[in-house]
Amino acid sequence: KCGAVQLTPRRWLNLQEYQSKKIMADHGVTVQRFFVADSANDALEAAQRLKAKEIVLKAQILAGGRGKGIFNSGLKGGVHLTKDPKTVEQLAKQMIGYNLSTKQTPKDGVTVKKVMVAEALDISRETYFAILMDRACNGPVMVGSPQGGVDIEEVAVTSPELIFKEEIDIFEGVKDRQALQMAKNLGFQGALQQQAADQIKKLYNLFLKIDATQVEVNPFGETPEGQVVCFDAKINFDDNAEFRQKEIFAMDDKSENEPIENEAAKYDLKYIGLDGNIACFVNGAGLAMATCDIISLNGGKPANFLDLGGGVKEAQVYQAFKLLTADPKVEAILVNIFGGIVNCAIIANGITKACQELELKVPLVVRLEGTNVQEAQRILSESGLPITSANDLEDAAKKAVASVARK
Repeated sequence: KCGAVQLTPRRWLNLQEYQSKKIMADHGVTVQRFFVADSANDALEAAQRLKAKEIVLKAQILAGGRGKGIFNSGLKGGVHLTKDPKTVEQLAKQMIGYNLSTKQTPKDGVTVKKVMVAEALDISRETYFAILMDRACNGPVMVGSPQGGVDIEEVAVTSPELIFKEEIDIFEGVKDRQALQMAKNLGFQGALQQQAADQIKKLYNLFLKIDATQVEVNPFGETPEGQVVCFDAKINFDDNAEFRQKEIFAMDDKSENEPIENEAAKYDLKYIGLDGNIACFVNGAGLAMATCDIISLNGGKPANFLDLGGGVKEAQVYQAFKLLTADPKVEAILVNIFGGIVNCAIIANGITKACQELELKVPLVVRLEGTNVQEAQRILSESGLPITSANDLEDAAKKAVASVARK
């Protein structure tokens, strides 16, 4: 008989650009020379130590669109080029400690705590290279295109003949001929071809060593001086390998999350804040999105969604209610649970305990379906609490919207 499997969902691991670049450099992959600074004085020293013809200064935040962002210090742009180390100091003074707003940040922006001071290199040609896990191939594949620096999805649509794909044998790794062929397909010529092939092999070594699910380099470029450089990279990690990648997972940057997201993560709950007034308490991201949609279709507005995931404990349900009721925007709570792995009776016990101990002040609509649902319904109906039961998702959404309208 198999033992019960405990499923613990978690967020994606968030690494800053300088952290990803350091991991790559540590594995012999060629990146721009850089230093990290957390004060204007450190930035000046870093710029002087680089002894570079030109310097690029980059604000370190997780959100994209930094180049076009605006600081609340008045400075425009989170990425700046200069030849003068003194200018690096002046710019860093207007970056560190200030909020940078981009298209991907909250309205007030994100506080910049560190800047990356890097050697600016000219790019004479940009290509695209990635290694990723492919279900269709039951293993890793290399994907490359001589058209880099642009959205690869666009290239796939407009010029599919410029996308090259190569399966990697998990026992033999990337063979020399495969790496050279990919370098050729990417348009590297002469001595650069061997250099690109070496970088490709080092990237596969990195992919294996850090338990990545994807390493995407865009642009994978060449410089006028004849160097192959990984200018920008995105790395995705396998969450199941956390036990053997402790150093990497310890770098996880949670500082840009909402405090409530970090609190939820402590109990293996996923929380995403929205701007409505009906809290959604569900299991599974797909069900969460469907619940939000059906609330909207019935004229309501979801305040958030809180995802319980698979292996649920009663204490998690209690903590979830605590988080939801602490949000002043919440005027009603809709619980929508489909019990596959989840035992509905555990949810019901957690709900009744939370309602009694937290003295719930807002209407609560509950729809449970699946494993042990009869027992769960009995627990709720005998609790004597003002809980509104719903037959299905549509019924639940209508009742939740109506309970807010009555207030």
